[in-house]
Amino acid sequence: MNSSAAFRYPRVLSIAGSDSGGGAGIQADLKTFAALGCFGMTAITALTAQNTLGVRSIHAVPLDILTDQIDAVVEDIGIDAVKIGMLHSADTVRAVAGSLQRHGLRKVVLDPVMIATSGAVLIDEPAIDVLVRELFPLAAVVTPNLDEAALLVKRPLNDEAGMEAAARELLERGANAVLLKGGHLPGDTVSDLLLARGAQPLWMRAPRIASPNTHGTGCTLSSAIASHLALEADLPTAVERARVFVRGALEAGARVRTGGGSGPLNHGHAPQPMQLLPLR
Repeated sequence: MNSSAAFRYPRVLSIAGSDSGGGAGIQADLKTFAALGCFGMTAITALTAQNTLGVRSIHAVPLDILTDQIDAVVEDIGIDAVKIGMLHSADTVRAVAGSLQRHGLRKVVLDPVMIATSGAVLIDEPAIDVLVRELFPLAAVVTPNLDEAALLVKRPLNDEAGMEAAARELLERGANAVLLKGGHLPGDTVSDLLLARGAQPLWMRAPRIASPNTHGTGCTLSSAIASHLALEADLPTAVERARVFVRGALEAGARVRTGGGSGPLNHGHAPQPMQLLPLR
């Protein structure tokens, strides 16, 4: 061990599924962590066979292997922030919640991945209630898109008023903060809402970016938020900076053809050098 070391990398753990197509899941998370100057680690929850056209199959990772992955990196390398993505079963949710509590992990970004860009459902029904009950209270922020939020509150969300009502309901159900992404609403403006306990609603609006390549947008946004939390930004700042990164990745990838369906973002559009934080 180098006793003269004075720095560490910002350390971010992704607990999520693997996307064989490289555009979402663990693969998108690692690309995002690296692009923002963070050291990424993974605990894979499931293997998926997918490409830009859709998901062909899902294979769950055994729970003891999942929790061993988390334990291994926490106990040796340490964690500054966590991004959680695809948790397809209730038992997986419970295993991850137990690991977070066991290690006292706090800066947690929970992306409740339920529906793929292709429309494939990625979580079973019993897991949704367990997700809300056991993981919402452990997360610093939950980041559903419009379809996922509608699934959680069991009603369609058609406008900004409906978004705010849904965000407040998710706070009442245990979330500490909700970033509700409004990209699925029609119109030329995309409206996202950050609502935290005890805070005023923060609406973030921007012109819609026309691109056929949106696969992994939610994964990228949540992993970018976790990266900025690891870089010691507060939550509103982390969300704002993450949105800037995702918009840049969408714009840079809009004219690129990858596969025959919804292609990936350009995660490498503005890479940052590895950041250094004081060792402690």
